[in-house]
Amino acid sequence: MKNKLAFVFLLFSIVVLGQNETTGKINTVIMSKYDLRYILHKPANIKEKKPLIVFISGDGEKGTDLEKVKIHGPLKYLKTHELDAYVLAPQCKEDENWDIESIYQLIVKIQKENKIDSDRIYVTGLSSGGWASWNLAFAHPDLFAANVPVAGFVDLIQLEKACEIANIPTRIYHGLLDDVVDVNYAITIYKELKKCNAKDVKLTIFDDANHDSWTRVYDNAAIYDWMLQQKKTNTNK
Repeated sequence: MKNKLAFVFLLFSIVVLGQNETTGKINTVIMSKYDLRYILHKPANIKEKKPLIVFISGDGEKGTDLEKVKIHGPLKYLKTHELDAYVLAPQCKEDENWDIESIYQLIVKIQKENKIDSDRIYVTGLSSGGWASWNLAFAHPDLFAANVPVAGFVDLIQLEKACEIANIPTRIYHGLLDDVVDVNYAITIYKELKKCNAKDVKLTIFDDANHDSWTRVYDNAAIYDWMLQQKKTNTNK
């Protein structure tokens, strides 16, 4: 009799547990606020359409002091040289990471408010800004006429989508002795792009450079000369 009661109780328990299981579906929209401060350098002649260089700085330039984004890159170069182009430099807050969509929306805003040549928009960045440079290219491959990531890492999922940006002329720079971002990130994405028959991609590794491989890149007129010669073609529109 005891065994029979135990069987009945077990059967009852199974039925009850089964009745406690439900399925359902919920649709949610998650909104987040992201403030993005920036500096926009304008060329001498703003009556005609001019190219736009988007420069994304690294973790060392995070904060609320916009002067920090002038420490490296195109805005530093502009202290002693001229560029016939707009230069846009957003700044990431100290306790945040780059939000790719926010940078994209900023570019759209600058395009609307200024005479920007939409066929000559370039993105470049150093360190975490190099990561953002890659991710902007992946997120909006039709927007950019050139990509210049310096000492940046690449997400694994992006490596698998390398062919999506194979038509963007790209110059990759990294220091062989980099102990912050492994040089193999640069080597791997370069190889993946070459597998996709990328027509204009070049990797430069500085044998004697640590993480700061950007000073010799951005302090040299050659990278700006190259960027400003690039123009989108029908293949990446």
